[in-house]
Amino acid sequence: MPGCVHTDLHRLGLIPDPYYGTNELDLQWIETVAWEYKTEFLIDETGSETGPVDLVADGLDTLATVTLNGHIIARTDNMFLTHRWPVRSRLRRGRNVLHIHFASARDFVLHHRRGHRGLEFNDPIGGCTKLRKQQCQFGWDWGPRLVTAGIWRGLRLEQSADNRLVHVRVTQQHARNGTVTLTLAPELARPDPLVHFEGWVVHAGREVARIENLQARIVGPALWWPNGQGLQSLYEVTLISRNATGCETGRWTRRIGLRTVALERKPDRWGESFRFVVNGRAIFAKGANWIPAHSFVAGLSRADYTRDLEAAAQAHMNMIRVWGGGIYESEDFYDLCDELGLMVWQDFMFACSLYPGDRAFLRSVKEEARQQVRRLQHRACLALWCGNNEIHQLKSAHLQRPARQRAYQAIFHQILPAAVAADDGVTTYWPSSPWRGDSDHSPAAGEQRGDTHFWDVWHARHPVKAYEKWRFRFCSEFGMQSYSSPATNETFCPPGDGNLFGATMENHQKNPAGNQIILDYISRRYGLPKNQPALIYLSQLNQAHCMQTGVEHWRRNMPRCMGALYWQLNDCWPATSWSSLEFNGRWKALHHVARRFFAPLLLSAHVPGDETAGLGNYRSSTVRTVVLHTASDAPTATLARLDWELRHFDGRLLRRGQKSVTLQPGTSRRQVTLDFAGPLKQHGRDSLYLRYALSTGRRMVSEETALFSPPRFLALPRPKTRVSLRMQGAKAATLTFRSPVFQHRLAFDLPAVAHRCSDNWFDLYPGHTKTVQLDFELPQTKAALWRVLRWQSLADTVA
Repeated sequence: MPGCVHTDLHRLGLIPDPYYGTNELDLQWIETVAWEYKTEFLIDETGSETGPVDLVADGLDTLATVTLNGHIIARTDNMFLTHRWPVRSRLRRGRNVLHIHFASARDFVLHHRRGHRGLEFNDPIGGCTKLRKQQCQFGWDWGPRLVTAGIWRGLRLEQSADNRLVHVRVTQQHARNGTVTLTLAPELARPDPLVHFEGWVVHAGREVARIENLQARIVGPALWWPNGQGLQSLYEVTLISRNATGCETGRWTRRIGLRTVALERKPDRWGESFRFVVNGRAIFAKGANWIPAHSFVAGLSRADYTRDLEAAAQAHMNMIRVWGGGIYESEDFYDLCDELGLMVWQDFMFACSLYPGDRAFLRSVKEEARQQVRRLQHRACLALWCGNNEIHQLKSAHLQRPARQRAYQAIFHQILPAAVAADDGVTTYWPSSPWRGDSDHSPAAGEQRGDTHFWDVWHARHPVKAYEKWRFRFCSEFGMQSYSSPATNETFCPPGDGNLFGATMENHQKNPAGNQIILDYISRRYGLPKNQPALIYLSQLNQAHCMQTGVEHWRRNMPRCMGALYWQLNDCWPATSWSSLEFNGRWKALHHVARRFFAPLLLSAHVPGDETAGLGNYRSSTVRTVVLHTASDAPTATLARLDWELRHFDGRLLRRGQKSVTLQPGTSRRQVTLDFAGPLKQHGRDSLYLRYALSTGRRMVSEETALFSPPRFLALPRPKTRVSLRMQGAKAATLTFRSPVFQHRLAFDLPAVAHRCSDNWFDLYPGHTKTVQLDFELPQTKAALWRVLRWQSLADTVA
């Protein structure tokens, strides 16, 4: 333990790997039956005979009957609750038996709360919202239907003093002179005026303040900042309770960051702002949405979270949205977000459907909210509490029925905000995402206020340039699918069954129209791929292009727009999805490109106009100019130089220019408009490209290419890439790429060699070298690396 029935059965060799092939389909019987867990343990006869003894369950999934030595201790029906039951009277010296029976969640949702009906577009079983359980276990449009049961978080016996220190709420007061006063509000199991408290605050291994009268004053504090804005300084706060005789009865220790975080909504010339302000500084939120890191979340370790959260920080992200159809994440997750400077937009666990409103359900939700708010309110990373994902925007007449509306109001406008007010009192509560404060969910309303989920690109199959049509205040969801790499697909596809449209890959594509939409967007932009690996490459290239178009547009519109969180960062199993990180941690093209479009200093090109095909399928284009913008969310002003070159694919330099610029923090600025009507007419729009770059001193901080036609029409030359490899010890190397011609999105790979690289999926320009730093998990040799090194660019994907 912790574990779940699927992982336990697989560990014991009783079921195959649920992720392999189409095994998911053959294992859904597991959800239909009850499961039992039993353990025996000994109580030492010399143990203490006094003081409470509690059985503490940090998480039982979900319908559990707990029996100790033949006596029923409790029954549970909420996966998200921690339970504490007094059991001293049920314990005996010597052998004890603890037994937990888990009833079938499927049977429950089929036969209980018959008067409730949710919305089942992401719920193959139907009625999963009847139960407070991880909703996406029942299936989602990126994840499998694997409904678990088991002891998914810690289970232990605790012996404590007669009066236990239950909880401590810590709040901060930031004075104008910089001094921070911490106020601690401890809670005991029962009131006792004779209990007194003492404690201290430690920073970087040194005590910086004592806690007196439940307050600590910190002079000259080191503030906590989001990633890219400053340091992630953390302080350790310890509070001890002592009884009248001076004996310690409780100890509470937490890490906190000294900072202020607020969601600022103020009238402005565009409507109402929606921006996060940290320590008085407005921050453009750069990041992605987070789903559970595994379909089996029981027992995930810090290492399971480190890989993907570090990748987020390496891509210059500063915010992660914990999506409401999964779980409240572990302490390891929030520890890492504190350390990496990743602000957390925290959904409560409600998503995309309707929920019951009976007294028992609301009572359980109330306790769930109380526990989770109390658990997380001290976190440096916590930036927002959000009631639900996409429920308010539902157009279903079912939601408008009086009983459903009462249930919605009770949960999202009464219970949840009351819990945040009572046990946090500082962090903003936002009722739903998206939310505008009214029933107008149009994109136009999103240009004025609130946050927006924009899915016209993808679900509605609108052109990618539809992103540039809207100047949202904050875009909290938008995305484009791509296929996982061939290397990842090999981990779950049986030999001979790896065709993207075959049984296995279709099983690992959970969006019914997903493959058709991917092919639709690829066909609009790219040529016919020569084989399946080339198709996978193009799907990832298209995904990166789409997200780059949206993010750069919204960054160019700072400060009107102050956030872009794409869907999604990670996968819960190996699959075709919207993620930028594959299930095994491998970076897709999107994640490499995100490191560029989320960079603190960005040079971005807007290409007004578009290409269309009219009657007779004749091409016409309104593209004439390129507008170069700079955007900065660096904390200080920066002097930089902007360079651009207009080139023919045959290598000729047609025009060039440069400009000295000053980038002010938190601003975007239109720097130069380049009119290329003449060269486009003379040489043809299929033969030209624009390279543009931004440098500070000798360091290039942003570089990209603007094209004037869809790449399927470009006269791209065949590349002749020169590559050199230089070892820097056994676990590091550099790769240097050179090309006599322009190459679009050169991607290299070292199959089966675990590594991290400083860049990939980049453009290669004639006359320029590209050097990439490689770091390996295990020692490597130059000869071994040469044997597996592969690379390709866009021109290599067509026959």
